[in-house]
Amino acid sequence: MAQSQVKPAIDSSEKVRGRPRRWWHWGRDLVLVLVVVSAVQWWQSRGMVAGQAPVLAGLLVDGQPYQLDYRAGPMLVHFWASWCPVCRLEQGNIDAIADDFPVITVATTSGAANEVSAYLREHELSMPVLMDESGEIASRWGLAGVPATFIVGRDGQILYSGMGYSTEIGLRVRMWWASL
Repeated sequence: MAQSQVKPAIDSSEKVRGRPRRWWHWGRDLVLVLVVVSAVQWWQSRGMVAGQAPVLAGLLVDGQPYQLDYRAGPMLVHFWASWCPVCRLEQGNIDAIADDFPVITVATTSGAANEVSAYLREHELSMPVLMDESGEIASRWGLAGVPATFIVGRDGQILYSGMGYSTEIGLRVRMWWASL
């Protein structure tokens, strides 16, 4: 003999009342995450230069002299290091941006030019790279870590600075905005 179990009827008004509360909790959690992420971003970038871009000059990885020339349009200046795991994650984004926008990257404390060249070949990267073996250039730009990204406008003013991972779409939008 099988016993039939009767499920208690659920009042649909109880289900509806729970949804707004759940949305409120999700909204609160989202705001909290955004506040924490913003605070960390601010803390990481607090020493980065603002205003007029410092001099950016030196030798490229191929030995050619380089000096930042921003008069043609906005320029993306990206600091990275070969030993940095976050930099490795984002290098494809920077390399893709370099196909469409003026970009100079700075390999800071990444070893000698031949080591950086080998790294670029190994990871199939074609972006232009300025050497900063000692970290002196990064220091002039106020960096305490990598990766760090700047967008310098036609007038030499820094329009954007950020520390940490940057998405390709985020960089494309910022470069487009800077070119208006």
